[in-house]
Amino acid sequence: MSKLVEANKKIENAVVGSYKKVENAVVGGYKKVEDKFVDAFLKKENETTEEAKDRIKKEQEELEQKNRDIVEGK
Repeated sequence: MSKLVEANKKIENAVVGSYKKVENAVVGGYKKVEDKFVDAFLKKENETTEEAKDRIKKEQEELEQKNRDIVEGK
């Protein structure tokens, strides 16, 4: 392999590695904020954060299906 190709490969690996670190930090931070929001405003009594998220997701899917049914005239 030429020196130029090797140098480009090193740069590529450094850039991709840095991007992945930033991406993981941002996603991790978002998930923490999301969990705090669900805990504070959406969670019902005796419900875990994950149970609340699952309930909300299910409710959203049901609403979307109802809307599709209305649009399609069912």
